[in-house]
Amino acid sequence: MLFYYHNSTSKYKSEKCNEPIMTKVAPSMLSADFSRLGDEVKRVESAGADWVHLDVMDGMFVPNITIGPIVIESIRNLTKMPFDVHLMIQEPKRYLNAFAKAGSDMLTIHVEAKGDVKDALEEIRNLGIKPGITLNPGTPVEKIEPYLDLVDLVLVMTVEAGFGGQSFQEVGLSKISSIREYADAQNPRLEISVDGGINRNTGKMCVEAGATVLAAGSSLFRLSDMEKEIALWKSYGPDTEK
Repeated sequence: MLFYYHNSTSKYKSEKCNEPIMTKVAPSMLSADFSRLGDEVKRVESAGADWVHLDVMDGMFVPNITIGPIVIESIRNLTKMPFDVHLMIQEPKRYLNAFAKAGSDMLTIHVEAKGDVKDALEEIRNLGIKPGITLNPGTPVEKIEPYLDLVDLVLVMTVEAGFGGQSFQEVGLSKISSIREYADAQNPRLEISVDGGINRNTGKMCVEAGATVLAAGSSLFRLSDMEKEIALWKSYGPDTEK
C-alpha cells in the first residue's frame, strides 16, 4: 500500500522539494462557445488561467463525442498555456501519437479504459508528453495505485465522465486526500487535479483536501469576466499565506 497518513499541516512540501506547489486553474473548454473557440482560449488566458483543459470523448467510452486532434492543433498557436488533454476514449493507446503531434502538453487516460494502462502511460512519456491517470467516482482509488509512480498528474473525477454541468460528488474528497498522502511522501511535485461540479465552494473543499489544480467549465464560462473568480480560486492554495 503506497498511501500514508495525511499531515494536515502540510504545505505540499518535503525535504526533496522546498517550494510549494502552486494552485492552478484550468478552464474546461467543453463549456466554451465553440463558434468562437479561438477567442475563448484567449479569454481564459487573459483572465489568468494556468492551463487549458480539453475533454476528448469518443462516443464509446462515454456516450458523447467532442473534439479530436485537428481541433487541438487549430488552437495550439493561439496560446503558450499548457494543454491538459483528458482522453475519455475506449482505446487511448491508438491515438496517443496523434494527440501528441497536435500539441498536447499532458495526456490523461482513464484507468477504466481498455488496453494496457502501464504501456500507454510509458508511451505518453516516450512521446515527450506528461502522462496522467484518472478515475471515475465509482472507481476505488486503489485502482490507480500501481500507476502513481508513472505519472505527473492524477485527475480525480467528481462527476461521471462524459457530460458537463453535473453536480459535485463528495466521494472525490477522500480520494484527493489519499493521493495527497502519497504525493507528500513520494512525489511532492505530483499535480492532483479535480474535475466535475467545481465552483468557488467545492473548489475550496478540494484544495483543502490536497488538490493542486481546479478544472472547471460552466462555473467559469457563464461569467462575462472570469478573472476575479480565477483569482479567488487561486487564493485557496497552499502558496497563499493567510
